[in-house]
Amino acid sequence: MADLSHYRNIGIFAHVDAGKTTTTERILKLTGKIHKTGEVHDGESTTDFMEQEAERGITIQSAAVSCFWKDHRFNVIDTPGHVDFTVEVYRSLKVLDGGIGVFCGSGGVEPQSETNWRYANESEVARVIFVNKLDRMGADFYRVVGQVKKVLGATPLVMTLPIGIEDEFSGVVDVLTKKAYIWDDTGLPENYKIEDVPADMVDKVDEYYEALVETAVEQDDDLMMSYMDGEEPSIEDIKRCIRKGTRDLAFFPTYCGSAFKNKGMQLVLDAVVDYLPSPTEVIPQPLTDEEGNETGEVATVSTDEPFRALAFKIMDDRFGALTFVRIYSGKINKGDTILNSATGKTERVGRMVEMQADERNELTSAQAGDIIAIVGMKNVQTGHTLCDVKNPCTLEAMVFPEPVISIAVAPKDKGGSEKMGIAIGKMVAEDPSFRVETDEDSGETILKGMGELHLDIKVDILKRTYGVDLIVGKPQVAYRETITQQVEDSYTHKKQSGGSGQFGKIDYRIKPGEANSGFTFNSVVVGGNVPKEFFPAIEKGFKGMMNEGVLAGYPVLDVEVELYDGGFHAVDSSAIAFEIAAKGAFRQSMPKAGPQLIEPVMKVDVYTPEDHVGDVIGDLNRRRGMIKDQEAGVTGVRIKADVPLSEMFGYIGQLRTMTSGRGQFSMEFSHYAPCPNNVADKVIEEAKARNAK
Repeated sequence: MADLSHYRNIGIFAHVDAGKTTTTERILKLTGKIHKTGEVHDGESTTDFMEQEAERGITIQSAAVSCFWKDHRFNVIDTPGHVDFTVEVYRSLKVLDGGIGVFCGSGGVEPQSETNWRYANESEVARVIFVNKLDRMGADFYRVVGQVKKVLGATPLVMTLPIGIEDEFSGVVDVLTKKAYIWDDTGLPENYKIEDVPADMVDKVDEYYEALVETAVEQDDDLMMSYMDGEEPSIEDIKRCIRKGTRDLAFFPTYCGSAFKNKGMQLVLDAVVDYLPSPTEVIPQPLTDEEGNETGEVATVSTDEPFRALAFKIMDDRFGALTFVRIYSGKINKGDTILNSATGKTERVGRMVEMQADERNELTSAQAGDIIAIVGMKNVQTGHTLCDVKNPCTLEAMVFPEPVISIAVAPKDKGGSEKMGIAIGKMVAEDPSFRVETDEDSGETILKGMGELHLDIKVDILKRTYGVDLIVGKPQVAYRETITQQVEDSYTHKKQSGGSGQFGKIDYRIKPGEANSGFTFNSVVVGGNVPKEFFPAIEKGFKGMMNEGVLAGYPVLDVEVELYDGGFHAVDSSAIAFEIAAKGAFRQSMPKAGPQLIEPVMKVDVYTPEDHVGDVIGDLNRRRGMIKDQEAGVTGVRIKADVPLSEMFGYIGQLRTMTSGRGQFSMEFSHYAPCPNNVADKVIEEAKARNAK
């Protein structure tokens, strides 16, 4: 069995364009996995293999690759940087033990870096920092280090210093060993010399060395005491302390270089080996019950424990469905039967593969610490736990953000409906932040996602990958109707046309019901004026009319009907007669009960840097929002508000403009509230125009 202490499950994450994918390419080149590096700007990188990724030069889905460095196995995941695909970053961080946060030397700590950093903090993932692109115009390593402290509220532990900057950038100084690594101009990563520190940098290196040692020895009280007594700690002791501090998130070893020019990468790989934790050193995943509450047990990472794994990504490709799995404990062999604890069903493991982006190597077995893909799983979804049949358990599930934008789509030709249904089904399984539903009122297919780019990519995938051309429409708001006054009324249904007739008389009250009660019916009839057997028919008649209100034809909510008297005929009364009477009563009384249009109000959670709080609150107020709460965090302010859904379309674009791309928001349905008259009049007018067609 492989030694788990030699495993490193790491992710590379950063803002769009900070150089994550290029960094991944260089890691693969250095570790001998690939012999020709592909460039993102040429659309040829190993991990960006989707057509849409190559074209747009961005990463859309996380890709997994495995490689070796100094007898250590790295499972590397390259994640997207764009805010619309944060779910990919979130689910990758969920299964990783460590990460490399890449920051652009000129761009610094950018908005998406903040989001990813927050996700990594929540997932308690140890990280090293790599300040990339120091060969670019405007690059400034020291400014970026300052931003990490100020914007992220983190403690960078500077491990290397740049020699030269922009065009002059030639190498780095390792602060710990006080050695300079200088590369020549061939661009080959192996062409470097180790020299003494340049004379003009000696003082600076000494200053950073002192700061490094002081920060590191805080992790060991005995070492700190002897250091304060003037005893210099050994490099091994300092490394041990850095490893502990990195694992406990006390600080983050910070490196610099240029991935594109192949400068400084070896030291980052050494840092992954030296300072990032192996699977056994990470706090084990908690086990939960079916409701998601922690049981107090944990999934200890060990090959001797029962098999436990988390499915963190589903991908459909030309070979069939792939389920990406992080194994937390135990072993798995080809042909094993495993249990999906979320569905209670068992599945047989047919083929297992180790992924190299979109290529794969067949495996016969895998063990704790591995990240693999299983081919052909039937009912597994993202976040499901796979475990040993005899030892069922549930790992802490993933919680995905709710979609914030929706569009209505329809296939251009009639034959495309079935094709579209199958394709969308596959896409929903792959991406938990992408949802689909059918609007009951209009019969339209509504696609919901995390932002305009997200849905744009989905429509593009439907067109290119699945050959479905779509007509994309504007989304509709799901308005509802209710009443504001109590009405006491009477209605008689009488029909006589030879033979047995129909007769049903009801005396009733219609009144506003409790919020979110929908429809309630009760009877207080005393005596036999309306026989009990007709009550269900009367209720059915009223309830059947609730689907279409009198104002604009929207469904009616929160109405209570009370039957208090009536009359019947021994021969002519029947269930159908009383049902028809109830329908007539609804039509007669609803217009008198103060009908009112109500709109869905969303619980909106906006995250913004402090400088833009005033703009964001002002904008929410203009959108008829009610500010509920504000809380300041290390990297910004969270504003909670209730805002009508109709005012939230296009909000993400506006928010990004106001906050220079740093703002983010999520929203979910909260409740229905009365529409202001001017909004209601407009909606009713539009509905009448639609119905007139």
